[in-house]
Amino acid sequence: MALTEVYWDHHIPLPKLAPVQAKVTVALVALLCFINSYDGDFVFDDSEAIVNNKDLRPATPLNNIWSNDFWGTNLSSNSSHKSYRPLTVLTFRLNYLVAGGLHPVGFHVLNIILHAVISALMIDVFAVLIGGLAYDEKGRILNHAPKTSLLAAIFFAAHPVHTESVAGIVGRADLLCALFFQLSFLTYCKAFNKGSDRDDRFSLQWVVVSLLLCAAAMLCKEQGITVLGVNAAFDVLLICNVNVYELSQRLLLRKKSFDVSELVRMGLLTRLGLMGLGGLLMLYARWRIMGTGPPAFTEVDNPASFAENIILRIVNYNYYYSLNAWLLLCPWWLCFDWSMGCVPLIKSATDWRIVWLLLLWCILVGLISQALCSQDSQRRRTLTLGLVLLVVPFLPASNIFFRVGFVIAERVLYLSSAGYCLLLAYSLGHCCCRWSKYRKLLCVMVLALLCVYVVRCALRSHQWRSEQSLFTSALSVCPLNAKVHYNVGKNLADRGNTTPAITYYREAVRPDFAAAWMNLGIVQNSLQKFEEAEKSYWNAIRFRRKYPDCYYNLGRLYADQNRHLDALNAWRNATVLKPDHSLAWNNMVILLDNTGNLGQAELIGREALRVLPNDHTIMFSLANVLGKLQKYEESEGFFLHALRINPNAASCHGNLAVLYHRWGKLELAKKHYELSLKLDPEAPGTRDNYNMLRRKLDQLKRSTP
Repeated sequence: MALTEVYWDHHIPLPKLAPVQAKVTVALVALLCFINSYDGDFVFDDSEAIVNNKDLRPATPLNNIWSNDFWGTNLSSNSSHKSYRPLTVLTFRLNYLVAGGLHPVGFHVLNIILHAVISALMIDVFAVLIGGLAYDEKGRILNHAPKTSLLAAIFFAAHPVHTESVAGIVGRADLLCALFFQLSFLTYCKAFNKGSDRDDRFSLQWVVVSLLLCAAAMLCKEQGITVLGVNAAFDVLLICNVNVYELSQRLLLRKKSFDVSELVRMGLLTRLGLMGLGGLLMLYARWRIMGTGPPAFTEVDNPASFAENIILRIVNYNYYYSLNAWLLLCPWWLCFDWSMGCVPLIKSATDWRIVWLLLLWCILVGLISQALCSQDSQRRRTLTLGLVLLVVPFLPASNIFFRVGFVIAERVLYLSSAGYCLLLAYSLGHCCCRWSKYRKLLCVMVLALLCVYVVRCALRSHQWRSEQSLFTSALSVCPLNAKVHYNVGKNLADRGNTTPAITYYREAVRPDFAAAWMNLGIVQNSLQKFEEAEKSYWNAIRFRRKYPDCYYNLGRLYADQNRHLDALNAWRNATVLKPDHSLAWNNMVILLDNTGNLGQAELIGREALRVLPNDHTIMFSLANVLGKLQKYEESEGFFLHALRINPNAASCHGNLAVLYHRWGKLELAKKHYELSLKLDPEAPGTRDNYNMLRRKLDQLKRSTP
């Protein structure tokens, strides 16, 4: 382990700050970069993960978060994304409880604070990776590279590629994963704080705690398990001081036998065995929870993974890696989504974009050769661990082990960017050391780069404040992306701008984007272009056969045209594909009720409640049907049950009052009419029914001797 100060560190153009001052500085930089996103809206994926996620509601049993995915869908469902992040969902639920509802400010503020804390902790992580592991007499990490670790942490705090993870609330998964990743690594380091000079002892308890923190990171986001790879590399390279290049030479050329007993004596094999076993147990548990089956992705999500030619697949994957590297190097062109035509496939050797992946591998080979073959042990260790921190957290997104559901995702670079920032800080320190006469110029360049980062973060954070600005900003970055046009169109349609919305939807349907076809149909339906709307809905179903929401909207179209049987069939299809589709069930009951098919409406309502036993809207509709069938006691029971779930439903109080009115329970009818009018004074028909009841009560009083 290195116990001397890193020789290039004092050349870094930064003041040497005390540990607390350094962390406060980094945290303030992080806050400065992203503070203007604190009052943003719920945008993009926030709608599904937070706004529409019932697992956040206090009325939903807390145990649900352990059996549902990140989006609130049961993991056993075919439609589940299989992303299992219960600890992240738990923090969303806590936000909801503290704020007393869906108020985005609290969600955003916590994200910003988490990023500031993670950025400050990065100083300790970088201090170990660059300067080696040493502790003072109080058990605190000694920083032998204070300036380099501070500069790397500032780069991390201000890197614009983090905007999606910080300004987008669903990025909480990446933030929490990174926090537990850091804690797992730093806890693993504590296993070697022995308070003695013996290098062959370590604390088993701290290794176990590190594994538990790794499991916590994995319960925030799947990427968290990669900390085991970083811990292992740290142990091999820094704790055991293994020279990987010399070791490979011995094994390959058999020049000299390798003494395994030394590693056994130092406990390396024991620690690697513990981490390997822990990692396998976590993966097995994750596989069982996921339902032993991966999520199903489509070609538009990740077109390269569907290429039949394996060479083309590899070439395109490497091109994606080069684009990710470019986002780290030059994070100016950022987009909320990079799928659906944003990155056209490389299909031939004459495509000029092959130059980028060749350049990437030239740079990587150069860095790897320096990391392995350099005579300078400090440079060798820093470069190797920097590359490990860059590459290992990215592996789950690399398509090497399994197909992922995206082309490029800025959020997956949150942890990998730490490795890039470490390498960047090292490079600047090395340049300052070699070219000391240009130190002022290098200082200006570092300051300029940081200013560019801060400005870009501020601009990008502002774009993430609303869906309109976020979606519009993507048009210049990914003009070929169907999802971008779809989201711009949907945002316009939601604000009532139907004519321009149709233009964007038509652009989005070019790559057979099912959701765009469905939303085009919704807009056409609102404009009463019924034939065009029906064609759009069927196009959506043609490109996505299992599309319950589209069948639901198709049923609404048929209902508007009084095609009752077609509407019922469409809604039935929706419930077959998605048994918990509450709106489809409820619409079937209401339609059958309105057309006088009370017996069939009762049967459908009871079937729906077997699937959704706590759905108060279905209870309400079934109670109305039972009341008309003069099954007053059953009807009353469903009304009261619905009111226990949703006590402030004015319509439910009003209809229960009507039931009591018919039943002859006039005082109870009067009570619920008054409750209904108190909740909604403008409730249609309730005031007239209430006045009618009062006249009847007055007549009864006058006729009573």
